[in-house]
Amino acid sequence: MDSPRTILGIDPGTNLLGFGIIRVTGRRAEYVDMGVLDLRKEKDSYAKLKSIFDCISEVCKTYAPDEMALESPFYGKNAQVILKLGRAQGAAMMAGLNYGIKVYEYAPRKAKEAIVGNGAASKEQVEMMLEKTLGVKLEAKYLDASDALAIAMCHFYQTTNPLSSEGGRSSWESFVKDNPDRIK
Repeated sequence: MDSPRTILGIDPGTNLLGFGIIRVTGRRAEYVDMGVLDLRKEKDSYAKLKSIFDCISEVCKTYAPDEMALESPFYGKNAQVILKLGRAQGAAMMAGLNYGIKVYEYAPRKAKEAIVGNGAASKEQVEMMLEKTLGVKLEAKYLDASDALAIAMCHFYQTTNPLSSEGGRSSWESFVKDNPDRIK
């Protein structure tokens, strides 16, 4: 049986940053916590980055995650947006790295596909599927936090998929070697 591990998922943003935490034992994930850091009242962009760093540092201190999964910024119409998101992601990343946490990145479409089966799914569809999968009721006002939970779950799925190279396994041969008790 695999030892338990804690995964921190982060949906970075300079106005709203979501975080979600799951605990994984073997092939089972359970909900731990989630939240949103609301930065809309802060006007100084550097103060926002410090707030992100401080918040994620506190989350790391409180929950001691083993791994951090971040939503990677995606290019839109405005290049400034991706730069701001990259800074927010970097502040969160550095907080995790400060605690010795391994960091992974996933595209938003990959997380939606992992949770719902459709990379173009809405935030509400992702939240509904997370509720069913984790057996919890999530509040709609925390859509950024449920996106972060989706990133954490995506990472969990990637690291437990026998064919995923992201999980350290690259083939069925590796899976059979790593799991002789599961082969009949």
